[in-house]
Amino acid sequence: MLTLISPAKKLDYAQQDERRPHTQPELLDHAQELLSDLKTLSPQDVCALMGLSDKLGALNYERFQAWQRPFTTENAKQAVLAFKGDVYQGLDAESMSDEDLQWAQDNLRILSGLYGVLRPLDLMQPYRLEMGTKFANNRGKDLYSFWDGVINNQLNSLVEEPNAVLVNLASNEYFKAVKEKTLSARIVTPVFMDNKDGKYKMISFFAKKARGLMAAFIIKNKITDVELLKNFDSDGYSFNAALSEADKWVFTRG
Repeated sequence: MLTLISPAKKLDYAQQDERRPHTQPELLDHAQELLSDLKTLSPQDVCALMGLSDKLGALNYERFQAWQRPFTTENAKQAVLAFKGDVYQGLDAESMSDEDLQWAQDNLRILSGLYGVLRPLDLMQPYRLEMGTKFANNRGKDLYSFWDGVINNQLNSLVEEPNAVLVNLASNEYFKAVKEKTLSARIVTPVFMDNKDGKYKMISFFAKKARGLMAAFIIKNKITDVELLKNFDSDGYSFNAALSEADKWVFTRG
């Protein structure tokens, strides 16, 4: 069983933890190819490309210019510790043991507009580049074109066993890059809903945090049988069989 999550815009490089194990991203050559194009952009180009303020545009221009190999613990940080935001608040990787993180290294993947697919302990230099960004490159008109086939091949190599399952905890924007129809695994997509005014609705902030909570639940319990996800009960959520259908599993609270 393999679990997918999305990255986050918010990053934290203030504290480095060199005691934690670390690895190199497996698709770094592809990322470097993409960076060579991104480095040609001006700060104004970066603002226009991603709809950023002048301040954020300048910051990300500087990040692109500073990006270089080799990746070390001095210029990069483990992806699962560098990403912040709602999903990673729920995941709370900082509180995990090295044993938990090593298990996650084998069973969790983070999709990325720049790095394609990241393992939790892969070193990552700071960036901002959402998968849906319409950045024309030598492979096509956008990042979906750039990663076409690459991400899918990477994931298929991890779900080769018969009856393999992929747990999709990524956003629609990122999972679109996976090319679901050519993935050789059963795909289970958990959906999280909260009771609001007597009706169950998906509320973005809570749903994102819940995805992280479920990823943490999988990691800490070393879950390899997808049916055990129905036991997920973090933060008041529980499996709702009545609202679930096929492999779209709904978890509700309130």
